[in-house]
Amino acid sequence: MNERTGTATEDPADVVRGLYEALAKGDVPGVLARLDPEVVVDEPGQLPYGGVHRGREAFAESVLGAMTGYAEVAVTGAEVFAGPTGVVGRLTGALTARSTGEVFPLTMLEVHQVEGGTVRRIDVHLKNPHELAAFYARAEAGRS
Repeated sequence: MNERTGTATEDPADVVRGLYEALAKGDVPGVLARLDPEVVVDEPGQLPYGGVHRGREAFAESVLGAMTGYAEVAVTGAEVFAGPTGVVGRLTGALTARSTGEVFPLTMLEVHQVEGGTVRRIDVHLKNPHELAAFYARAEAGRS
Protein backbone atom coordinates (compact mmCIF):
# COMPACT_ATOMS: atom_id res chain seq x y z
CA MET A 1 0.00 0.00 0.00
CA ASN A 2 1.33 3.44 -0.90
CA GLU A 3 1.16 5.46 2.33
CA ARG A 4 1.12 8.79 0.49
CA THR A 5 -1.85 8.05 -1.77
CA GLY A 6 -3.58 5.21 0.08
CA THR A 7 -3.59 3.08 -3.09
CA ALA A 8 -2.07 -0.30 -3.81
CA THR A 9 1.42 -0.11 -5.29
CA GLU A 10 2.43 -2.56 -8.00
CA ASP A 11 5.15 -5.02 -7.04
CA PRO A 12 8.54 -3.71 -8.35
CA ALA A 13 9.27 -6.98 -10.16
CA ASP A 14 5.89 -6.77 -11.91
CA VAL A 15 6.67 -3.21 -13.03
CA VAL A 16 9.89 -4.44 -14.68
CA ARG A 17 8.08 -7.44 -16.20
CA GLY A 18 5.54 -5.03 -17.70
CA LEU A 19 8.37 -2.88 -19.06
CA TYR A 20 9.96 -5.92 -20.72
CA GLU A 21 6.62 -7.14 -22.11
CA ALA A 22 6.02 -3.73 -23.70
CA LEU A 23 9.58 -3.68 -25.10
CA ALA A 24 9.15 -7.17 -26.59
CA LYS A 25 5.97 -6.01 -28.36
CA GLY A 26 7.61 -2.83 -29.65
CA ASP A 27 5.09 -0.84 -27.60
CA VAL A 28 7.04 2.40 -27.01
CA PRO A 29 4.15 4.15 -25.17
CA GLY A 30 3.87 1.08 -22.93
CA VAL A 31 7.61 1.20 -22.21
CA LEU A 32 7.51 4.92 -21.41
CA ALA A 33 4.45 4.49 -19.16
CA ARG A 34 6.50 2.26 -16.85
CA LEU A 35 9.32 4.80 -16.57
CA ASP A 36 9.30 7.67 -14.12
CA PRO A 37 9.23 11.04 -15.95
CA GLU A 38 12.70 11.73 -14.50
CA VAL A 39 14.13 8.22 -15.02
CA VAL A 40 17.92 7.93 -15.17
CA VAL A 41 19.28 5.32 -17.59
CA ASP A 42 23.01 4.59 -17.54
CA GLU A 43 24.20 2.79 -20.68
CA PRO A 44 27.77 1.53 -21.31
CA GLY A 45 29.92 4.38 -22.60
CA GLN A 46 31.26 2.37 -25.57
CA LEU A 47 27.88 2.39 -27.31
CA PRO A 48 26.78 5.10 -29.77
CA TYR A 49 24.01 5.95 -27.29
CA GLY A 50 26.19 5.34 -24.21
CA GLY A 51 26.20 7.52 -21.14
CA VAL A 52 23.65 8.77 -18.66
CA HIS A 53 20.23 9.73 -20.02
CA ARG A 54 17.81 11.69 -17.83
CA GLY A 55 14.06 11.62 -18.43
CA ARG A 56 11.68 9.50 -20.48
CA GLU A 57 12.03 11.64 -23.59
CA ALA A 58 15.83 11.45 -23.51
CA PHE A 59 15.62 7.67 -23.13
CA ALA A 60 13.15 7.38 -26.01
CA GLU A 61 15.20 9.56 -28.36
CA SER A 62 18.76 8.66 -27.40
CA VAL A 63 18.51 4.97 -26.56
CA LEU A 64 15.39 3.53 -28.21
CA GLY A 65 15.74 5.84 -31.20
CA ALA A 66 19.36 4.87 -31.79
CA MET A 67 18.75 1.15 -31.32
CA THR A 68 15.75 1.00 -33.62
CA GLY A 69 17.34 3.39 -36.12
CA TYR A 70 20.13 0.91 -36.79
CA ALA A 71 18.44 -2.43 -36.19
CA GLU A 72 15.31 -4.45 -35.74
CA VAL A 73 15.10 -5.46 -32.09
CA ALA A 74 13.79 -8.90 -31.11
CA VAL A 75 13.46 -9.80 -27.43
CA THR A 76 13.54 -13.58 -27.06
CA GLY A 77 13.66 -13.88 -23.29
CA ALA A 78 13.26 -11.86 -20.12
CA GLU A 79 13.91 -12.95 -16.57
CA VAL A 80 13.22 -10.76 -13.56
CA PHE A 81 14.63 -11.22 -10.06
CA ALA A 82 13.63 -9.07 -7.09
CA GLY A 83 16.25 -8.42 -4.46
CA PRO A 84 16.80 -6.23 -1.42
CA THR A 85 18.46 -3.42 -3.40
CA GLY A 86 16.36 -3.47 -6.56
CA VAL A 87 15.13 -5.59 -9.41
CA VAL A 88 17.54 -7.34 -11.75
CA GLY A 89 16.43 -8.11 -15.28
CA ARG A 90 18.13 -10.34 -17.82
CA LEU A 91 17.11 -9.68 -21.41
CA THR A 92 18.11 -11.85 -24.33
CA GLY A 93 17.41 -11.28 -27.96
CA ALA A 94 18.89 -10.26 -31.26
CA LEU A 95 19.53 -7.12 -33.23
CA THR A 96 19.29 -7.33 -37.02
CA ALA A 97 21.05 -4.50 -38.83
CA ARG A 98 18.70 -2.71 -41.20
CA SER A 99 21.54 -1.94 -43.62
CA THR A 100 23.38 -5.26 -43.80
CA GLY A 101 21.09 -7.92 -42.35
CA GLU A 102 23.78 -8.92 -39.85
CA VAL A 103 22.33 -10.52 -36.71
CA PHE A 104 23.89 -9.75 -33.33
CA PRO A 105 22.88 -11.91 -30.34
CA LEU A 106 22.30 -9.72 -27.31
CA THR A 107 22.29 -10.39 -23.57
CA MET A 108 21.81 -7.51 -21.16
CA LEU A 109 21.64 -7.37 -17.39
CA GLU A 110 19.85 -4.39 -15.92
CA VAL A 111 19.51 -3.23 -12.34
CA HIS A 112 16.26 -1.32 -11.81
CA GLN A 113 15.24 0.94 -8.97
CA VAL A 114 11.45 1.02 -8.79
CA GLU A 115 9.48 3.47 -6.67
CA GLY A 116 5.79 4.29 -6.69
CA GLY A 117 4.99 1.92 -9.53
CA THR A 118 7.55 3.27 -12.02
CA VAL A 119 11.19 2.62 -12.82
CA ARG A 120 13.34 5.49 -11.47
CA ARG A 121 16.78 4.23 -12.54
CA ILE A 122 18.23 1.58 -14.85
CA ASP A 123 21.89 0.58 -14.83
CA VAL A 124 22.59 -1.42 -18.00
CA HIS A 125 25.39 -4.00 -18.14
CA LEU A 126 26.57 -5.87 -21.23
CA LYS A 127 28.97 -8.76 -21.45
CA ASN A 128 30.42 -7.46 -24.72
CA PRO A 129 29.87 -3.69 -25.14
CA HIS A 130 32.83 -3.31 -27.53
CA GLU A 131 31.41 -5.99 -29.83
CA LEU A 132 28.00 -4.31 -29.79
CA ALA A 133 29.60 -0.95 -30.61
CA ALA A 134 31.40 -2.59 -33.55
CA PHE A 135 28.06 -4.03 -34.74
CA TYR A 136 26.54 -0.52 -34.74
CA ALA A 137 29.60 0.83 -36.61
CA ARG A 138 29.17 -1.84 -39.31
CA ALA A 139 25.44 -1.12 -39.49
CA GLU A 140 26.12 2.59 -39.96
CA ALA A 141 28.82 1.93 -42.58
CA GLY A 142 26.35 -0.22 -44.51
CA ARG A 143 23.92 2.70 -44.77
CA SER A 144 26.15 4.62 -47.17
